[in-house]
Amino acid sequence: MEEKKTDPPTFSFVSLGCAKNLVDSERMLGLLATEGYVPVSDPRGADMVIVNTCGFIESSRQESRAVIDEMLEMKAKGDVKGVIVTGCLAERQGQQIITEIPQVDAAVGVFGREEIAAVAERFMNGAVEQRTIFRPAAVKALDDTARLRVTPRHFAYMKISEGCDRTCTFCAIPGMRGKHVTKPIEQVVAEAKELASDDVRELIIVSQDTTYYGKDFYGEVRLAELLRQVDQVEGLEWIRILYAYPEHIDDELIETLASAKRIIPYLDMPLQHINSRVLKRMQRRHSREQTIDILGRLREKWPNLTLRTTFIVGFPGETEEEFQELVDFVSDFGFDRVGVFTYSYEEGTPATKLDGHLPEEVKEERRQRLMVAQQQVAFEKARTKIGREMTVIIDDVDRRSGRLIARSEGDAPEIDTVVNVVGGKAKPGQFLKVRVTNADGYDVTAEAVGEPW
Repeated sequence: MEEKKTDPPTFSFVSLGCAKNLVDSERMLGLLATEGYVPVSDPRGADMVIVNTCGFIESSRQESRAVIDEMLEMKAKGDVKGVIVTGCLAERQGQQIITEIPQVDAAVGVFGREEIAAVAERFMNGAVEQRTIFRPAAVKALDDTARLRVTPRHFAYMKISEGCDRTCTFCAIPGMRGKHVTKPIEQVVAEAKELASDDVRELIIVSQDTTYYGKDFYGEVRLAELLRQVDQVEGLEWIRILYAYPEHIDDELIETLASAKRIIPYLDMPLQHINSRVLKRMQRRHSREQTIDILGRLREKWPNLTLRTTFIVGFPGETEEEFQELVDFVSDFGFDRVGVFTYSYEEGTPATKLDGHLPEEVKEERRQRLMVAQQQVAFEKARTKIGREMTVIIDDVDRRSGRLIARSEGDAPEIDTVVNVVGGKAKPGQFLKVRVTNADGYDVTAEAVGEPW
């Protein structure tokens, strides 16, 4: 009698949060695919859905819980068989989740991601594991090879470390991601080569604290050395750096950045504030004067640099005068890209014990005022690009209009602006020389002036 064939198990995947979380998602996708699990885009009808959550601030936790609830509603209707919660929220509130939401079939902490295929197998075999949080006994640098990437083929994120040793009073990340753990240089370079061989042309380096790289493993920061080696990887065209804490940006690193072949003039440096008293209460290890010195040296030695930063407004005790100092600084300095967040009260962080907590309406009003100040700067910077030529990378093609949706060196995916290209023919992943013809708010329109490559 012929044995009946069974269909392979299917799963749907929802990835929330930052680029670092996305790398974890891609690794889990790769592990599951290797074990024969088939990914499907629609969770309806899937054997399981995996929600890789973000737990950074209250708004991200609410988003994660909303997605979990949505998937559990599908489970209650019989549209999906199981729901597995992974990532930062599972790490931070895993016991709470499995106690409050017993319909969740398993919770997998941040560093338990390597067990995702085993967790899925146990679920498929009928194990009841709602009261188990999967996490390893020891935290180590994770292997991010063999990922099933969900970004467009031409760009990818690459983590160079895990966790964070900073003690910023507002931040809960060390409690979720652990202490800083450096991924050895040879391992990072091997991953960069694997990505380049998979047609990645833009490599985006991420971590919790990029400029601290190497301190725990080598006894000294080694980011400059790492970048010099990654800069030699054939096949890569652009290397972009995110999450560069200002403290360890020294002359060696600046010289490495400015002289590299593939590292593009773009740096994401979260500053959080400019007033020295607020920075001290945040337990940031730099003052206004040190910040301005670093920014000045970067602009002097790295031509055409695009600087991106983020600020927190409404931190406990922030006075109107200190906030206005931040507004004036943003207006005068001329950052190319700025993100603004209101202070989020995070249980277990030192900032909760500070005096001077501000009402939500005050925090939101300050966020709006700072955004307006930066908007004026950004709009003017966009207008100054009219008439200039630049190289862009094509991300997508609008099928109806034929317009190319692209990014310049100054635009990181998803968080920055776009360049709308008309009159050109190119495919996603190709580079193209364009001339800017118009500016519409943050974005610009350009025309092609050459052939793609």
